[in-house]
Amino acid sequence: MRVVIADDDAVVVESLRIVLDAQPDIEVVGCGTDGADAVRLAADSAPDIVLLDIQMPGMDGLSAAERILAAPVPPRVVFLTTFSDDEYIVRALALGAAGYLIKQDVAGVAPALRAVMAGRSVLEGEVLERAVALGAGEPVAEKPDLATLFPQLTDREREVVALIAEGLDNREVAAAAYMGEGTVRNHISSILAKLGLRNRTQIAVAYWRALR
Repeated sequence: MRVVIADDDAVVVESLRIVLDAQPDIEVVGCGTDGADAVRLAADSAPDIVLLDIQMPGMDGLSAAERILAAPVPPRVVFLTTFSDDEYIVRALALGAAGYLIKQDVAGVAPALRAVMAGRSVLEGEVLERAVALGAGEPVAEKPDLATLFPQLTDREREVVALIAEGLDNREVAAAAYMGEGTVRNHISSILAKLGLRNRTQIAVAYWRALR
């Protein structure tokens, strides 16, 4: 597989390049230091995967991913970052990214990329058996019956679940569902309690898994 790396930390880039280039099935075809480099390299180098940091000077990783994935035949995008913030994770996957890895074990990156090439999505090292069906503003192919998937939730709670899975933050959920942010927070607390979950990311993942 052909891989592009974009990270503003030169040590991280060099470490990844050495580790990945040592793999018989991986070729690093370009390295950059910001989102603009990633967009350019994705267009010029025809990679299979673009490995992106989230926070970089100039164009950040999320903005770069949105442009890269808008190509007619886009490469897969995988985020590798120190930021495990729920909003970053949900937004990254909602854009259509194939994975979101935390910078802990560089040696674990190659197996994760192989999983992505096999058509799976990776989230913090856990391989999910369902490719991400959500893109920026792109609906799933068939609208799911949330009443069947989540019978324990109210209609409004199911609506909040779907909006969270689309990558919306609390303010955006409130605007889309015509409710106050305090009401959104109350719904989220109720959803977490009813589904036995801990955070917003788990709500989004539960939604994606329920669609399998």
